[in-house]
Amino acid sequence: MDYQELANKIKIWAKELGFDKVGITDVDLSKHEKELQRWLDAGYHGDMDWMARHGMMRARPDELLPGTIRVISARMHYLPVNAEFASTLNNPELGYISRYAVGRDYHKVVRNQLKKLGNKILAEVNELQFRPFVDSAPILERPLAEKAGLGWRGKHSLLLDKDVGSWFFLGELLVDIPLPTDSPGTEQCGSCKACITSCPTNAILSEGIIDSRKCISYLTIEYSGVIPEEYRKAMGNRIYGCDDCQLVCPWNRNAPLTRQNDFERRPVFNYPELITLFSWDEHTFLKNLEGSPIRRIGYEQWLRNISIAMGNAPFSTKIVKALKAKKGFSSLLDVHIDWALKQHEGKNHTQSRQHARLIRIIEKGIPRDA
Repeated sequence: MDYQELANKIKIWAKELGFDKVGITDVDLSKHEKELQRWLDAGYHGDMDWMARHGMMRARPDELLPGTIRVISARMHYLPVNAEFASTLNNPELGYISRYAVGRDYHKVVRNQLKKLGNKILAEVNELQFRPFVDSAPILERPLAEKAGLGWRGKHSLLLDKDVGSWFFLGELLVDIPLPTDSPGTEQCGSCKACITSCPTNAILSEGIIDSRKCISYLTIEYSGVIPEEYRKAMGNRIYGCDDCQLVCPWNRNAPLTRQNDFERRPVFNYPELITLFSWDEHTFLKNLEGSPIRRIGYEQWLRNISIAMGNAPFSTKIVKALKAKKGFSSLLDVHIDWALKQHEGKNHTQSRQHARLIRIIEKGIPRDA
């Protein structure tokens, strides 16, 4: 078997299956084990217990699939047409959803294509043990992708490529054949700290070190409890995930759009008004988000996130009425609704004072004989 020729074929097949680039690496991630353990020991994984539960298996792909000696790392761009970043973030009456989640759940899309790639390789070599992963197992996908030459890990911990930025999904295909490996990516962030300084909650502690407990993506997606008050205003209108660290990254200025229709924005997320999203009952939530990654956070957490955004929105009697209408749904939601209502009480008081002051100014300026 000419494994170099096979590797070349794999990269061609991957492009045909919708991947934008693939690389091949060995399974040695031993140099990342101490770094991972320090991160876990510091508690930066928050409530994501599964990260600690699997321990060092995350750095040992061959423990996930015994016999694995190579990892085929693949990426697929997901930036949709008309992403509308600024118009959504700058309108506090709309709900901002991380751009990876406005379309179909990427886990299924990417995994299905990786499985097809594995079957193509199997047909070529006749005997192959393979297994695809897309956030579905404890594996350090970014260090693997970096070793496979797909880019380098930026200071925000995401993978970056100087030609395409970071708007892409990663997936891995573990195989037991000795394919030639690619050269690793090299760091090119230099002195830039845009992602660190732009993080709304200061979750990026240092280069590549993220405290998940402060991260808006973690808080709105992974965390199911009461969101600490200190982060609620900083969340703004972000109701599912956060893209700020990617939005300010200079390498993303010329990021390509996705070739996958599955990742385009679904109609319900065209200028999604908070009050409309909050009005969905659970049946509507499940129906409108069928096939969406957002579904996994559940209806209660969805309402929790939106209630915080509504608390950060300008004063509106409609918003106040909508919030009060959901009171009593659950004790968790009530905590956040009460906070949101308190924000609007303050805004209403300030608005009333400003209105009264304006009236006084107008009255003083009206001539007596008018």
